[in-house]
Amino acid sequence: MGAKGEAFAKQFEAKAEEATALLENLSDADWRKTTAAEGWTVAATAHHVASSYEPITRIIETLASGQALPHFTRQMLDEANAQHAKDFADCVKQETIALHRKGAAAAAAAMRGLSDAELAKTGTVLTGVPPMSVEAMVMGALLGHIDEHFGSIRKTVGG
Repeated sequence: MGAKGEAFAKQFEAKAEEATALLENLSDADWRKTTAAEGWTVAATAHHVASSYEPITRIIETLASGQALPHFTRQMLDEANAQHAKDFADCVKQETIALHRKGAAAAAAAMRGLSDAELAKTGTVLTGVPPMSVEAMVMGALLGHIDEHFGSIRKTVGG
C-alpha cells in the first residue's frame, strides 16, 4: 500500500532470513546455551521472537485501524516473557524455525498492507507508557526485537 510499509517489509524480511540462517546452523549444544542478555536458553530466546510475530502484528493492525488495545502493563509483559522462557527452554529447533518462518511471513505481509497514514496512527500499547505510533511499533517491536534477540543469540554462540 505505502512506500514506507513496503520498505519496512523488505528490511524485516532480510533480518528474518538472516535469523533463519543463524537458527539452521546452530548445533544442539548451541541451542541449549544460556544467553547473557536475557538469561534464557538460546532455544527459549529464538522461540520468544518466533512466537511474538503474531501478537505484535495484531497490535500493529489494531492500532492502524484506530481501535484501542486492552489493558496490558509492562509488568504483565515481563511476567509473560519469563514464563515463556521457562516453558520453552527445551523447545524443538525445527518447530521453532517453522514458527519463525510462518510468523515472519505474516508480519511482512501485514507491513506491506500499511499505508503511510496508518503508520502515523498512535495508540496506547502498554498501560502507563506514552502512546506509540504504528511506525514506532514496526520499528521497535518487529525490527528492533529481532535485532535485539538474534544479536544476543549471535553473541552467545559466537556467530
